[in-house]
Amino acid sequence: MIAVIHSDDCPAVLDALAGRGIAFTRLSTTGGFLRAGNDTLLIGVEDNGIEDVMQVLREFCSVRKQFLDVGQAPFLGTLLHAPVEVTVGGATVFVVEVADFRKI
Repeated sequence: MIAVIHSDDCPAVLDALAGRGIAFTRLSTTGGFLRAGNDTLLIGVEDNGIEDVMQVLREFCSVRKQFLDVGQAPFLGTLLHAPVEVTVGGATVFVVEVADFRKI
């Protein structure tokens, strides 16, 4: 599984996964649209463990609103900066089949 989550949610997710004995690798990444910090988790589980991971992500990756100053609208020779409400958080999850896995 590949899960992209907000960096604010990452500590709780990692603790929950480790507590369930689920192995993962954490990659610090940056989102494109908001250029916000996020983390990409590579999670190796058997088919019967997918729902356990999804349960952790549902529990700890909350969607929330925050204000972002994206103003940049020229008006009378000045720039007005108006905060815009955006949705952040949640998780984007890819479930992929692996043909072979070896730990060396």
